[in-house]
This record gives sequence, C-alpha cells and structure tokens, in this order.
Amino acid sequence: MTTVALLHPGAMGSAVAAEIRRNGHTVLCCPAGRSARTRARAEELGLVTTDLPTALDRAAVVLSICPPVAAEDVAREVAWLGYTGVYVDANAVSPERARRIAAIAGSGGATAVDASIIGQPPGETSTARLYLSGPRLATRATARVVAGTRLQPVRLGDELGRASALKMAFASFQKASRTLAAVAHALADQHGVTDALLAEAERMPTRLLADRAYLPSVAARAWRWAPEMDEVARALDAAGLPAELAQATASVLTVWGCEKDEAAAPVARVLRQLHLHG
Repeated sequence: MTTVALLHPGAMGSAVAAEIRRNGHTVLCCPAGRSARTRARAEELGLVTTDLPTALDRAAVVLSICPPVAAEDVAREVAWLGYTGVYVDANAVSPERARRIAAIAGSGGATAVDASIIGQPPGETSTARLYLSGPRLATRATARVVAGTRLQPVRLGDELGRASALKMAFASFQKASRTLAAVAHALADQHGVTDALLAEAERMPTRLLADRAYLPSVAARAWRWAPEMDEVARALDAAGLPAELAQATASVLTVWGCEKDEAAAPVARVLRQLHLHG
C-alpha cells in the first residue's frame, strides 16, 4: 500500500482522501495553521495528522489540492524541505503555471505530475476524473492510488501541462456559462421577463440556463472560481486566443465575495448582488 500526503483537505481534497483511504492506502495531512473546518474534516475522515516534514518523509506521493493562488507557495514549501517523491499538483492552474510548479517541485528533487480533477467531489452519488500528465512512471504511480475508486484516473501523456490545459478548456465553458446564466436572469428579473426567459431556456438543447436554482451555488464558490478564471485567461492569452470573456467572468465572480459558502442563499439575493455592483 502507498502512503499519500494530502495538502490540504478542503471539500474536494477530503472527498479524494476518502477514496484513497477506501482503496486501502494511508493518507497523511498537516492541519497546523489550517482552519477549524479543515481540521474537523481530517478527524472525520480518519486521516493521519502530522507535521509537514514528517509527512514528506513518509509519503511516496504528495497530492496538492488547494486554491490556485496558493499552489506555487505549497510547492515551494515542499521543495524547500527536499521532498524527493512524486509531487502531484492537482490545482486549477494554467499550463504555463503548471510547468512552473513542476520546476519548483523538481528543484527540491521531486518528480512532478500535472493533474486536474473534473467533476463533483467523488462520493456515494458522484464520480470525478483525475487527469494526469507528466513522466510515465510517476503518473502510473499516481493512478494506482485511485484505481478502482470513484475518482477515475485518466492519463493524457508525458507532456507536463496537458492536464491543466484540459481543466482550463473545460472551466472556460463551465464557469463562464454558469456566470452568464446568472447575468441573464438578473437582466430578465429587472425587466419582468423571467418567465419568458425560462420558457426559451426550456427549448434549448441543454438545461443550463433553466437551472436557476443552481445560481446560489455558483455565488457560494465564486471566491474559488474567480482565481481559476484568471488562470483560464492566462492560458487563453498564452495560446493567442481572446481572454476577455474569462477576465470578465472573473470580475463578475468577485462581486459575490460576500456569498462565500452560502449555497443555500435565495436566488433573488444572489442576483441582487449583481445589481448592487452596477
């Protein structure tokens, strides 16, 4: 069995940790300096808590799942401590940043894997995919940790940055389209045409625009999605593609900072935040 260090168990990381433990592996975490919620999750999941140097000394694989803005700092800390195992960065970052993180981890002696998670946190009613790119032996070692779980490993090849590119491509639609739906509903509410908008949405080939009840969930996660859309913008710009939509989406998402983790908020309140910003 493999010992895995998870940095750090938020909502997605906790779900991933549960799948890894269910597979018979040991999962370590470092709750020092983390929020009370993070520490509580670790206890509930039965993770082995320790300090970072000890975790790195014991772990064959380190899995970084954190907000994009912290991804490089986490890699620097791990590199500074001289970790020489497999370092898996599974954060929503641009391909360029993913390669930079790989270089940081590699400077300490680690073998870096670029990874991305697409899907809801894996659990009894949901599954997700763990896309992997980078050195073959390292990606295979990572895949073995979650093989057969509700987090399906998918290898994308040896080139670092491909897993992050997929995440950016998917997020550029998924995050932006949900945000645009909120803006559309806010405009419809302003002019009293919401029922007509919903009727047109029902005629669309997908129900994305019709899923009005989902908008508070978008606002609740906007604090995480805005930095991700900044990363999408960087990825688009690096590819010579227009980045304005991603930049604008990030700007709209920052309006919902006060709705952090308020997934049960009324739809009307979430949409009103957009009007207040204007």
